[in-house]
Amino acid sequence: MGISVCGSEKCALNRRNVLPGAHRPPRKSSDFKKQLMEKQKLRFLYWIGETEFRNYVKRALREKGASGENLLRFLERRLDNTVYRLGFAPTHPSARQFVVHGHIRVNGRKVDKPSYLLRVGDVVSIKEKSRQVPLVEEAAIRSQARPHPSYLETDREKGEGKLLAFPSREHLRWLPVDETLVVEYYSRRI
Repeated sequence: MGISVCGSEKCALNRRNVLPGAHRPPRKSSDFKKQLMEKQKLRFLYWIGETEFRNYVKRALREKGASGENLLRFLERRLDNTVYRLGFAPTHPSARQFVVHGHIRVNGRKVDKPSYLLRVGDVVSIKEKSRQVPLVEEAAIRSQARPHPSYLETDREKGEGKLLAFPSREHLRWLPVDETLVVEYYSRRI
């Protein structure tokens, strides 16, 4: 893929940029390959299965506006992703596990579904007992190296964050994905 999807520099999924063979000329990429690679990159960045990802694409195509931006908006509003972006978990898989194990509250109520879509104004907080978990302390250190989205507000002392606005493509300039290729890939398959 050419990017670290694990959230760390020592990602086991990183591959060398060299093709097998001693002196093989570079291959030309077809449009299908480019679209497939962008789709896989986006799926792996958010740690989502194919069926669930396809459902997000279908929903994004039904919404008004740019389908690619709608897709990114849905993916960024997922609870597990928001927990990761707020810096409460060091990686996406650990954020997902953190949510499933009941450590996260949304507006004071326990939510244990990683796919829960947040609305503007929702407050995401860590359960009081869970704030002393070593994973949360590690996440606070590792999250300083990641870009902090402007559509989220974080209060580390209270262990909570708030969704201020729906994310747009301008908020996600640092995301290394061309979402239009993903929509093109699915436009023929849905």
